[in-house]
This record gives sequence, structure tokens and C-alpha cells, in this order.
Amino acid sequence: MSLEVCVLASGSSGNCIYVASENTRILIDAGLSAKQIAIRLDQIGVVPESINGICVSHEHGDHIGGIRVLQKRHGIPVFSNSGTLNGIRRQPKSEEIAVKVFQTGSPFTIGDITVEPFSVPHDAYEPVGFRLTANGVSVGSVTDLGMPTALVREKLRGCRAIVLEANHDEDLLREAPRPWPLKQRIRSRQGHLSNIDAARLIAESATDALEHVYLAHLSSDCNTPETAIRTVSSQLRLDGLGHINLEISHASRISSIWKAHRALEARIPVD
Repeated sequence: MSLEVCVLASGSSGNCIYVASENTRILIDAGLSAKQIAIRLDQIGVVPESINGICVSHEHGDHIGGIRVLQKRHGIPVFSNSGTLNGIRRQPKSEEIAVKVFQTGSPFTIGDITVEPFSVPHDAYEPVGFRLTANGVSVGSVTDLGMPTALVREKLRGCRAIVLEANHDEDLLREAPRPWPLKQRIRSRQGHLSNIDAARLIAESATDALEHVYLAHLSSDCNTPETAIRTVSSQLRLDGLGHINLEISHASRISSIWKAHRALEARIPVD
């Protein structure tokens, strides 16, 4: 096994993604309670004490809610950039959290996994996505962003699996009983990605390596799983990418576990 991915939760109530190699286990964000994260890890046969690090994408509560207790109970290292750390320090009891600071744009290692944090547009101090690589296999995670960028496309290119935000359907957002300023923030370049924008980002960054995409952070009242799957799959078929497996990730339950057993090159027959 080179890498495996399981979305433990994704949505406005909490986000947490599990990524593991043969020797290293990482969480991307920890927005559920520590108790709930431990329950969901147990469902895939993992104990919190075995987690080698939590990589924080940004400081919003649905991404950091369980970090303090997880570290206190299990001693898990926490990694963030300086901007996100400044945001974390504004939270109650945050001085209890020990954080190892990485520099956005500079890869670092946790065990045998190389972690590449890259900038994404979102309304936070210094939000990032992550590309994680082990044994020649890469996966990407971008759960909150207002618009696709060239950098995001570059970092997702060549990934075998991606966790990507598909927050809202544009028509459902327009009709939703939400304040107009909130709708404008969601639509903004620092807000959240729509289904069609997610589909276009997948198409623009996909290579032959891409196998599996988890659609993440779906709005509970401005999207539905059926709408997200229909919109994204339709666009991918138009772009000749209908072979990519799409899966909705949920706030209430864990996803399937995607596994890459070896590097892509090893799967291609040599004449």
C-alpha cells in the first residue's frame, strides 16, 4: 500500500480527512470533536495515538474544533503555517496547542509522506490546500476555496485521488433563504466552490493518473448529493473523463477508503 484516503467527515459541521502510507498516518484538519474523530478512526481500525500529525488548512472552527483535545489526550503533533497559527491563537484555550509551523509553498515531511502546502483563495488568514506524496503516489486535498487558480490546478495535476470542495449549486444558492451578503460571500473569490466550478477544476487538472474524487464540503441547504454528482459527472463525461470515480463525502459518516497499492508506472505494461 502506497497511500490510502478516507474522508472521516466533510461539511460545515466539521471536516477531517485521513491519509496514510505504510508507515505514517496523517489527519488533514480536525473539525469534529476529539471523541467523534476517535469513533470514526476506530471504524477504519485506527487508534488516535497512531496519528503522526494533523495538518491544518485554515483556522475556521469546522476545521480545528477537535485539535486541542486530540493533542492533549493523544500527543498528536499539529502543523500549520504562521497565518493560520495567528488565527488559531484567537480561539479560547488555544495557547495550550503546540504548533509546528510550516511555510506555505515549501514541502515538509511527516514520516515517509511529503506534504506540499499551497495557497488557495478563501476568507481566512493564510488558507492552504495539500498535496501528499509517498512512494511515487500523490493525493490532493482542497476543501475550501472561492475559485480555481493556476496554482491549484498545478498541484492537483498528477494526483491519483483528490478531495475537492463542491459546496453549492448556483441555482439552489440563489433560491436559498439566506441573507444576500452571505450569498455574495459564498459566491466571491474568497468563498466556496460551486459544483460546476469543481467539475471544471477536475477536468483542467486531471491526468490519466486520476482515479477517484471525493466531492466535499457540500452545503446542507444549497446543494444535494444528487445534484453535485449529476453536475460534476455530466461535465466530466463531456470532457472525456467519465472513467473517474466520484464519491460524495458526508458530515455524518465516513467515506469509503481509497487505496493505491503501487506507483502508477508499475501498473502500465511494458512492451
